[in-house]
Amino acid sequence: MRLRAWLIAPAALLSLGGCGFALRGAPRFEFERLALSGFASRSPVHEGLVRALERLPVRLVARLQAQVVLEVQREEHAKVAVASTAAGQVREWQLQLTLDYRVVTPGDELLLPSTALRLTRDLTTTEAQALGKEREESLLRQSMVQDAVALVMRRLAAVRPV
Repeated sequence: MRLRAWLIAPAALLSLGGCGFALRGAPRFEFERLALSGFASRSPVHEGLVRALERLPVRLVARLQAQVVLEVQREEHAKVAVASTAAGQVREWQLQLTLDYRVVTPGDELLLPSTALRLTRDLTTTEAQALGKEREESLLRQSMVQDAVALVMRRLAAVRPV
């Protein structure tokens, strides 16, 4: 039985390689200089993008030196009550991240039209678990920011400057 497992495992791995399966690597960009515009100070999405771009051969520059400009029109983080008890105590929250952006050249030539990115996470709560739920909320917000950064990076990888 063990011999059969040793023979089947390599065959399964080889078949995955033959079908075109590959782990998603870092995105490849068709440009070398990028400007980030319109972010609020201390924006979590801006900080995430800067960290993600540090590992790539793309340099962050001022708008006039950039080949591509990522313009954020709106970044909003919200916490909305979804369900409450008869006594008015909130039992379920929805965390929301809204990011509206577009990609242009320094001369305002449109490369990617306005894109609306909406991410939500549900958070249930009870008064007995208040401290743990604060940590969970923080982790959910970080997860949403990471997802937003990954989505923006994939969209940027599809941009072809003229």
